[in-house]
Amino acid sequence: MEGILALADGKTFRGTLFGAIGEAEGEVVFNTSMSGYQEVLTDPSYCGQMVVMTYPLIGNYGVNPEDFESDRPYLSAFIIKELSGIPSSWRSRETLDEFLKKHNVVGFQGIDTRALTRHIRDQGAQQAIISHDLSNPKSLIERAEKSPSMEGKDLVQQVTCKEPYEWNEGDWDLHTGYSQISHNGHKESFFVVAYDFGIKRNILRRLTQTGCKVKVVPATTPASAVLEMKPDGVFLSNGPGDPAAVSYAIQNVRDLVGKVPIFGICLGHQILNLALGGKTYKLRFGHHGGNQPVMDLDRRKVEITSQNHGFAVDDKTGNDDVEITCINLNDQTVEGIRHKKHPVSSVQYHPEASPGPQDSSYLFQEFVNLMKGNR
Repeated sequence: MEGILALADGKTFRGTLFGAIGEAEGEVVFNTSMSGYQEVLTDPSYCGQMVVMTYPLIGNYGVNPEDFESDRPYLSAFIIKELSGIPSSWRSRETLDEFLKKHNVVGFQGIDTRALTRHIRDQGAQQAIISHDLSNPKSLIERAEKSPSMEGKDLVQQVTCKEPYEWNEGDWDLHTGYSQISHNGHKESFFVVAYDFGIKRNILRRLTQTGCKVKVVPATTPASAVLEMKPDGVFLSNGPGDPAAVSYAIQNVRDLVGKVPIFGICLGHQILNLALGGKTYKLRFGHHGGNQPVMDLDRRKVEITSQNHGFAVDDKTGNDDVEITCINLNDQTVEGIRHKKHPVSSVQYHPEASPGPQDSSYLFQEFVNLMKGNR
């Protein structure tokens, strides 16, 4: 079925619908990863967004349940150049088209996705509508114009878990699948409470594989309840939306600083910065993909990182006890901070990868070392 993508600034693209047939609304962002579309689709951080893949052929290795980063896709729509009709992988269990249909996600293909990407780079990420109704593009543009932007949106409530749960799954093995790891009673294990703002499964696997016994809690869990669990450390996860809108999380983190070691990633990094007195702002088109260069200011070493965020930490705010540990070499935005007095640090990028390079996976061991030193 023919369809149309109408952007708030008046630009339109005509293509073909696949997956769920209907309408979708959200902020259009582009992802520059060449593979890993399954992980992108199931990353809760994309809640409320339409994702454009810049790589031209998508769906060529199908879909399998082992590579999901959550229980289902949270994005509004998936926009690609060309859908592969013949998936080729022994791990594949269904096609991308079947997967999107099953989860009621609109797919859109047959447009020049790189032209769309260049438009977003020039004009900025913006709200848009995908529709099968081609009769009145002007009305779709007007609807997109009236659609609320990501600024001020608390989307964490839509993706966080409802009840606490324990996680003991480790790395995937070719012959046995995912390993189950138990750290009960082991003197070198560390008990970590992980705030779920939209947490990716591979973050939990990295924590478990590095020697942590992990308990995941909902985003609204009070700091007092976390401290009653007597954790060795607290982890702040990735997630969607505007960090400044998640006021309850900011206050909880503020109450935890100085009482327990803390490590944050992506949205968790932004929330930590806000709790320490800093500010955040919306990027023009965000960072989404697996090829972002980051300079570690301590080591003077460049790492290629996986990233997915539309907001950033303002380097001109904060307090004297917070120092910047790394920066993005493309636009000089803040990619990491730490506290000078307390065992607290965070990074804007994704050291757990999935998808993307694993240059920064050592950061999970550094978090363990931080807890070990504090113990």
